[in-house]
Formats: sequence, structure tokens, C-alpha cells
Amino acid sequence: MNRAIERIGILTSGGDAPGMNAAIRAVVRTALFQDRKVSGIRRGYQGLIEGDIFPMHSGSVSNIINTGGTMLKTARSADFKTDAGRQKAFENLQKHNIDALVLIGGDGTFRGATEFFRKYEIPAVGLPGTIDKDLTGTDTTIGFDTAVNTAVEAIDRLRDTATAHDRVFIVEVMGRDAGYLALHSGISCGAEDILIPEQHTNVSEVLGRIYSDEARQKSVHILVVAEGDDAGGAAAIAKIVQETFPQLDVRTSILGHIQRGGRPSAADRVLASHLGFAAVEALLSGKQQVMVGLVNNAIHFTPFDAVGKTGAEMDTDLLRMIRVLAT
Repeated sequence: MNRAIERIGILTSGGDAPGMNAAIRAVVRTALFQDRKVSGIRRGYQGLIEGDIFPMHSGSVSNIINTGGTMLKTARSADFKTDAGRQKAFENLQKHNIDALVLIGGDGTFRGATEFFRKYEIPAVGLPGTIDKDLTGTDTTIGFDTAVNTAVEAIDRLRDTATAHDRVFIVEVMGRDAGYLALHSGISCGAEDILIPEQHTNVSEVLGRIYSDEARQKSVHILVVAEGDDAGGAAAIAKIVQETFPQLDVRTSILGHIQRGGRPSAADRVLASHLGFAAVEALLSGKQQVMVGLVNNAIHFTPFDAVGKTGAEMDTDLLRMIRVLAT
């Protein structure tokens, strides 16, 4: 479809990520600069189905670059997976004279959109918004840097109390399918061990490293584990450690959704602004059904149907480095 784009709709979908508001701001103001109108769609695809759509202007995005979450809100949508739901979404786009869409979210956002855009031929460009940094087609994602820094601050505080009491702390961070948060936060905090979904956890080896630390009279052991690690997460690991070393004071801390919130870091604000600006320019230049990412510090486009989770592409040298630096 090569019709002129006069009004761009924007939505956020899936899990929220710090920096989404900065991306929204960039999309709105770039579109307005290019003499296009903008409509905000609340609650992702569900809001599109329900017609929760409103016009946006420059003032709509004032003072949001420094805020977490998403001003457009987000929601899961089972209805969008149905033919009836997608038909209703298309009808609402027509009703509000929306010619193109900018989508901000993770792999589910683009995977869910592929069939919709194939059938209805609405031009769309996506931005990678997820704290997991687990998408192909980009070196990083909006929200990752902030989430890592949030985890680092928490783990640093836990190390203080671990040192004061000679404790073993097992800290669980988000990452059901990807261990980037665990890896980066663990390295930054000088963790003694990091467990991630991309690599099988040999519990005996973990216990062996704790035993070695004890033999060297190292009184503090910080273990960072991604929630999707195959050993079962912080609680399961803590149970095994405590049973093996009953003399140790073993504690767990599950950071959970605290990693999603808070003010976005400078890096995430810059990334989100860059990608939001590029997304509008891409739409107006004729690109569609692609995610805009950053590869080797350059804008890179990946078709929606090729966007997915990065799988097991983890730099295991970094894990080997952890073992060395923890000695």
C-alpha cells in the first residue's frame, strides 16, 4: 500500500520498560515536525480493539522523557489473536483516520502484528522495548540499561548487609528466557556466581565454588540467578546450598518487578529518542513491517517476521571471566 501517511498511531504493548515514554515523545514530536497528525492508543492492541484512541499534540508528551512506565499504558490482548478482534482493530484505525502505526514492545508485539499487517496492509514500524535485551535485530533494547542499573543498586546494598553478617545471598533477577540482566548486573556487582537460562547449571559445580570460598575463608558469596535458570531460581538454589552448608547463613532476595520501574537512565533516554525519531522517518520514507534497532551504533531494520528472541547467543567468555575475577 503506497498511500500518503497523514496520521500516525502509536501504542505500547507487552511488559513496560523504562524509556518507553522517551520513545513516545520522540515519535510524537518527529511526526508533528513532519506535518503529520498523531493519535495515541491506550492499552496496546486491546485499546485499539476497544477504540481507546485520542489525538496527541506536542504538549501531550511534555515532561515525560524522565518518567518510567508508559503514559499510553499497556495490556495483554487475547482478542487480538482472533479474526474478529483484528477486524475490529482495523475498523477503529479507519474510524480514526490512522494511516500507519508505530509499535513499542517486545517480540510478542511484532509476532502478534505480523498476520494483522499482512491482511490489512497498514504500514507499521516497531521499536524494541523490553528490559530483557533478548531481540534479534538490535544490540540493545529500550529499558535494559535502566533495569541493569536498578538491579546493580539493589545488589550493592545486599552486599553491604552480606558483608556485615557473613552471609550467602542468592539474588534472583528477571529473565525467564534470557540471562542478560543477570549477566550484566552480576558482572557489575562483582558477583561470585551467575546462573542463566542459556547455560545449563551444574549445581555440584556451584556448591564446589562455595566450598572453595569457604576454604579460603571468603565470608561473602553473592550469587545472581535469572528467574528462568534451569536449576529453579533463587529459592531452589538456596534450599540446596543451606542443606549442603548448614553452618552458613543463606538468604534470598527476589528483585521482581522493581526492575521495570523508575526513571530511565541517560542511555535509555538517548536510545529511545534515537529509535523513535528513526521510526517516523522510516515510515515516511516507505519502510513498513520492520523493527528499527541499533546494530554497531547504526540504525538497522529487521522485518517483523524475522524478529524473535535471541536464543542461546550468550558470550560464555563473560561467564568464564566471572570465575576468574571472583577468586
